Amino acid sequence: MSDAMDDRLTRSTSAPAGSRALARAQTSARRQQSLHLPAASEEDRYAIDRFIEQVWAEDGLSKQTQDSYRRDLEGFARWRASQQADALSTVQRADVFAYLQWRAAQGYQVRSTARLISTLRRFYAAQIRAGTLREDPTALIEMPKLGRPLPKAVSESEVTLLLDSPPVAEPQGLRDRAMLELMYAAGLRVSELVGLPTLDVNLRQGVLRITGKGSKERLVPIGEEAAHWLARYLQEARPLLAGKSQPVHLFLTRKGEEMSRQMFWYAIKQYARRAGIDTDRISPHTLRHAFATHLLNHGADLRALQMLLGHSSLSTTQIYTHVAKEGLKRLHAKHHPRG
Repeated sequence: MSDAMDDRLTRSTSAPAGSRALARAQTSARRQQSLHLPAASEEDRYAIDRFIEQVWAEDGLSKQTQDSYRRDLEGFARWRASQQADALSTVQRADVFAYLQWRAAQGYQVRSTARLISTLRRFYAAQIRAGTLREDPTALIEMPKLGRPLPKAVSESEVTLLLDSPPVAEPQGLRDRAMLELMYAAGLRVSELVGLPTLDVNLRQGVLRITGKGSKERLVPIGEEAAHWLARYLQEARPLLAGKSQPVHLFLTRKGEEMSRQMFWYAIKQYARRAGIDTDRISPHTLRHAFATHLLNHGADLRALQMLLGHSSLSTTQIYTHVAKEGLKRLHAKHHPRG
């Protein structure tokens, strides 16, 4: 990714069409509307802060999960403020239903609403334990039914085209090649990739120490190809990006700062376009999906894959067996004489 690409993080990477364009337009409209909601009260902000601190102390939640909790609760509090309603500690079940109805009218996705309800349940359970509330306003509110979409699958040849796209003669390009190789070789979450400290890389043994969700650690092998590009990045590009500073994180911007998830999202879209791959099918998480699906296609054990991905439940990993089966079905339909 060039210097210009490093700086243009908020630009769109593809021309929207059809339902995707509608979804983006709705998201933009919701964001604009949220800007006009009043701020949460000081009492609510204090209660939210205390709750976030409490769940972090109990579960060691990642910053991304804490941010999600905060967004959900502050959104509810700001909506309540727009209705001239009292603090979150006074909420009744009817108030929660009213907010859910408002969100439905604004076009919020079912998955987003399910996450909100989960957040509110945990928040009000904490309030009841603390004695600030006697009755849980989220009781009897059912979770919306979620269809479980299959992860977007890309072929091994498409992954190769994507990995070959960065201009490795440039420091940023060499960095991006190493990031893409590492994500595909180790099946990392994008937050794990951009937050990876240099000290957690062991090239001699060819493993990474990854701190995943809930601060759980796991060791992940990376393979020779990814190790090769990572070594090149460490020797040739990272010293130039770091300059005189001594940053902790492995992957750096041209200013020597930690890479963000948004920057990597923008980069991968650019490289997908350069490789001739539909950008709607590519995201940072796509390479994690490809890692899992391609391992299963080549005979990997599901339990081993669960450990590599850092899933706490095997059922989460099993979705990739469906992706692999769908790929085999398409292959059969395309090439078998009676397919």
